[in-house]
Amino acid sequence: MWNVVGVWIGAFFTLAIFSFLFRDNPIYRVAESIYVGLALGYGLALSIHNIFISKVWVPIFQNHQWLLLIPAAIGILYFAQLIPKYRWLIRIPMAILIGSGVGLGMPRIIQANFLAQMQYTVITKHTFSTLSLAITGILIFTGVITTLLYFFFSARKRGAMKVASYIGIIFIMVGFGATFGYTVMGRVALLIGRLQFLLRDWLHLIP
Repeated sequence: MWNVVGVWIGAFFTLAIFSFLFRDNPIYRVAESIYVGLALGYGLALSIHNIFISKVWVPIFQNHQWLLLIPAAIGILYFAQLIPKYRWLIRIPMAILIGSGVGLGMPRIIQANFLAQMQYTVITKHTFSTLSLAITGILIFTGVITTLLYFFFSARKRGAMKVASYIGIIFIMVGFGATFGYTVMGRVALLIGRLQFLLRDWLHLIP
């Protein structure tokens, strides 16, 4: 019985959200508010269980790892934002978070966005081992070089420089189009999932 009730509730809220396609209406607003409230409550409960209980309460008060009181105290300083007199204390955990995030993330960013890009533009004998690798290597090399030349504003674009800039624009548009297409496909996948839920689990029109 509870499975049937859950399916009907899910179908109602799905149709309520889809009703925004026609126009804004009270049913959509109610469904949106309930969804946001449930997501916030679930996220808060999940954070308490996965962060506070498992990372603070159990290690400190059950396993007696007293050194964890230091990062726990620093984390509590986030709530200083609620007290105007001590609001400045939030700068301490924010500075630690931003500094550690930049320090840990910078090598990964350099590896993914710079070194990996440079590595794929290097043409070696292995690049021409097969026809597909040769075409891929040449396209990547040409795309990177022409795109960089398009953003090279220190020289006037004449002759070969102008042609390379136009080719760079083509590669840039292809990259933007692929990114936008990937985003659209993600949204379409969500739509297909909801339609399958309505037609299969709710109406039983498809197997």
